[in-house]
Amino acid sequence: MATEGNLQAPTRHALDWKNPDFYDEEKCFDELERIFDICHGCRRCVSLCGSFPTLFDLVDESKTMEVDGVDKKDYWKVVDQCYMCDLCYMTKCPYTPPHEWNLDFPHTMLRAKAIKFKKGEVGVAEKFLASTDVHGQFAGIPIVVQAANALNKTKTMRKLMENVAGVDKDAWLPELATKKFRSGTPEAKSQVVVDGAKTPGKVAIFATCYINYNEPGIGLDLLKVLDHNAIPYAIVDKEKCCGMPKLELGDLEAVQASKEANIPVLARYAKDGFAILAAVPSCALMFKQEIPLMFPDDPDTQLVKEHMWDPFEYFMARKRDGLLKTEFPRKLGNVSYQIPCHGRVQNIGRKTEEMLKMIPDTTVNTIERCSGHAGTFGVKKAYHQTAMKIGKPVFKAMATMKDGAKPDFISSDCPLGGHHIAQGFEVNGLGAPELQHPISLVAKAYGLT
Repeated sequence: MATEGNLQAPTRHALDWKNPDFYDEEKCFDELERIFDICHGCRRCVSLCGSFPTLFDLVDESKTMEVDGVDKKDYWKVVDQCYMCDLCYMTKCPYTPPHEWNLDFPHTMLRAKAIKFKKGEVGVAEKFLASTDVHGQFAGIPIVVQAANALNKTKTMRKLMENVAGVDKDAWLPELATKKFRSGTPEAKSQVVVDGAKTPGKVAIFATCYINYNEPGIGLDLLKVLDHNAIPYAIVDKEKCCGMPKLELGDLEAVQASKEANIPVLARYAKDGFAILAAVPSCALMFKQEIPLMFPDDPDTQLVKEHMWDPFEYFMARKRDGLLKTEFPRKLGNVSYQIPCHGRVQNIGRKTEEMLKMIPDTTVNTIERCSGHAGTFGVKKAYHQTAMKIGKPVFKAMATMKDGAKPDFISSDCPLGGHHIAQGFEVNGLGAPELQHPISLVAKAYGLT
């Protein structure tokens, strides 16, 4: 007899993506039907994203009002709404393994996406949008950067991008940086390595595409915080996109190519005793979860997994070691902070919130709900308005502190999610507090910026 949900933490099975059966559409649809039937009987995840209300509407509008009444061609409507946030698996679903029903909604969606990609049904525009290393290569080129940034703000170009590339004309887009993060970062001030009981005393920085090409200031603020705490650091000597945008498309061969470029490099730092930090939650999650599940038998991949840290996970462990400076000369006032999905599912707790709450005369309003941006999902014409709808409860909750005051800052560990929230504030007339990444807020509180 089946038990009523898990009493244990969810566990994850390796992704059997090299098995030919993985790409068998009929077998995949049989599994989708099995999972959809369980979801239909539960409906606990209805508020998370568009996949679940889409599924439940299909069921409720069918002749049988059960999953067997839904045309299997319409399963794709459910799949296309999934942006791999992983919240259903890690925070909501009572039937994940070790429960006997063995329900893994996101990885079944990933399987369907991989089949769709292999069939050649993913367009050129979507592939380009997910190729962060390709459009990021123009960052740091004088004149080209300024021209591209200016052009992308014109109505004519945005309309063209919408028609050709499927990028919604109203969606916020990041600018290219005038200088890449990896170009001439300063040397660490301290060379003395002080290991703690919980933390390595030196750090290797995986820059991430976004910080390297778009907002290097976040990375530079991270280096300032490390210097302030006398933690030696190194920028990994070469890197490629972590593969998350390609994973969301179902392009698993491209994820493998990223893994083959990154893992040997990162494994060298792990073997040399470095903590590896990635300041974008999605990138850290790729190395902590998705790539290890795709390559469970690769020892270097598993080694990198064990040495990958979220920056605030590292700082709070450093504090427990008694090795983090806790004097903050500058207050921040009211901060509305959103925990992004890919931060929540790392199972590290509210580490960013912990550090922000250490700052004197600072009030933190923490919102633990999806912003709706979800990588490339939130900028696509087909989904931008859906992304804004998903994020609206977050925008409204962040607009007012618990005492009724307005925030001085809004913040999210996910830089893209932060800008999506700022756009949500603007669109919904919720005010214009300053957007700052949590790392930059900490640097400010330390008096470093």
